[in-house]
Amino acid sequence: MDRAMSHHPSAETRPGARNAGTSEAPGRVSARDARAAAVPVAGGELQVGVWDAASGAPTIVAVHGVTSSHLAWQWLADALPGVRIVAPDLRGRGRSNTLTGPAGLAAHADDLAAACAHLHVAPDLVVAHSMGAFVAVVFAHRHPSLARRLVLVDGGLPLPPHPELSPDELVAAILGPTAARLSMSFDTVDDYLAFWRGHPAFAADWSPRLERYLAYDLDEHGDGVYRPATSYAVTVEDTVDMNTRSTLRDALDVLSVPTTLVTVPRGLQDETPGLYPPAHLAAQLQACPSVAHIAWPEFNHYTVVLSAAGADRLAALVEEQLGV
Repeated sequence: MDRAMSHHPSAETRPGARNAGTSEAPGRVSARDARAAAVPVAGGELQVGVWDAASGAPTIVAVHGVTSSHLAWQWLADALPGVRIVAPDLRGRGRSNTLTGPAGLAAHADDLAAACAHLHVAPDLVVAHSMGAFVAVVFAHRHPSLARRLVLVDGGLPLPPHPELSPDELVAAILGPTAARLSMSFDTVDDYLAFWRGHPAFAADWSPRLERYLAYDLDEHGDGVYRPATSYAVTVEDTVDMNTRSTLRDALDVLSVPTTLVTVPRGLQDETPGLYPPAHLAAQLQACPSVAHIAWPEFNHYTVVLSAAGADRLAALVEEQLGV
């Protein structure tokens, strides 16, 4: 079933929604809106956002990060009006947070394949950010006919190891406040936006599109409070799989499709180094010589995707990869 993609609670339609302090021009929040498709998968229905384009347009599958949603790709969709973008809410996130059964990289990869089959698309390119990049590598391994080329944005190669940490400690070490918020509740959408307004990663890149993206992450509960939609348990499961099991390494060892990795020097809290300290990154690239590498020094882990400047830079790379 297809329908208009729900964005409730919606920051741009709330009375008194704030536009002050944005780095983007006021006006309409987005040039394109995604339609929603419900895709049958193991454990229920995967919710997928589809930004349609003209018949014959190239198609990309876009895979978001660990506590994100399909709306992470709204900036890129606006920058690529001639490209069809298929972007799920991964299981445990957004409107896919009621799916039952195991998660992990292989489960997400199989969900992507199910979405492609249900929507009758054969993607020309997979673009993936953060944890989504790890999913994309496993997707190429498990479903090679659907992964012709990969663009991995600040993710996809192994992160520095944390061998002595418990699962909860591992999540905290890698994600910090991004994961801590999953156990928090908020009285209003404005309270949740205020939480993010203090985040150093967005100090210079707040926008109406960002408010819309953040508001979508909330579920309203019967007790009159809002809680993040992302499942903490699924976040832990995915983080453990990504960092301690052989799923990723097995996929990387046989990676054969053209792959480009984009890295940025600043991390989830705008800190340096980011996810890939220089020496660690050099070692990983040496172990994966088929992966082309590009460094974009002007962004942090979030703004490389969740800002107009980051999306414009990424759109140019996508067009180059697609040959359009």
